[in-house]
Amino acid sequence: MKTTNIMIVGVGGQGTLLASRLLGHILPGMGYDVKISEVHGMSQRGGSVVTFVRYGSEVCSPIVEKGEADYIIAFEQLEAARWLSYLKKDGKLITSSQQIDPMPVITGVRAYPESLPDRIKQAGVDELCIDVLSLAKKAGSSKAVNVVLLGVFAKLTGLSPDLFKEAIDLIVKEKFRQMNKTAFDLGYAVLQ
Repeated sequence: MKTTNIMIVGVGGQGTLLASRLLGHILPGMGYDVKISEVHGMSQRGGSVVTFVRYGSEVCSPIVEKGEADYIIAFEQLEAARWLSYLKKDGKLITSSQQIDPMPVITGVRAYPESLPDRIKQAGVDELCIDVLSLAKKAGSSKAVNVVLLGVFAKLTGLSPDLFKEAIDLIVKEKFRQMNKTAFDLGYAVLQ
């Protein structure tokens, strides 16, 4: 069984760590060896957050090198562009169309890069770009972008939605469970 390499990228507060925890919980139950590594870059101030998730029959290292990611799940457009060099030539980018201003843009030092979706398309990337924020709001919270994207990923890869919902029950606080399950279902329904 080959190793599948996933990068989950976003900014602090978007739930990249929860997404990796949910994946890390369901994959062993499906018979996979799993390794997870988290990289925090000023995450509490809206900085870049990256999580590597690797699974297969035997995984020795949690790190994904440039050009090795089978999937990049990006919660924001600039983060998708920032980590694009890690995607394999035949890899898949699953991204939210959302744009969140990083600190240099908020402080006026820089402008948010223009035409990021066009730049990504010009790079020849197999991309699935979705207005995930509207689905998250429909589920009950703009913070559910992470779980909506997991729903899309689960449908795309054939991972069990039931196992994801069981993981939500175990990992997410009770008052947020139903909202996260709704968010997952909305993401799962994106691909028919």
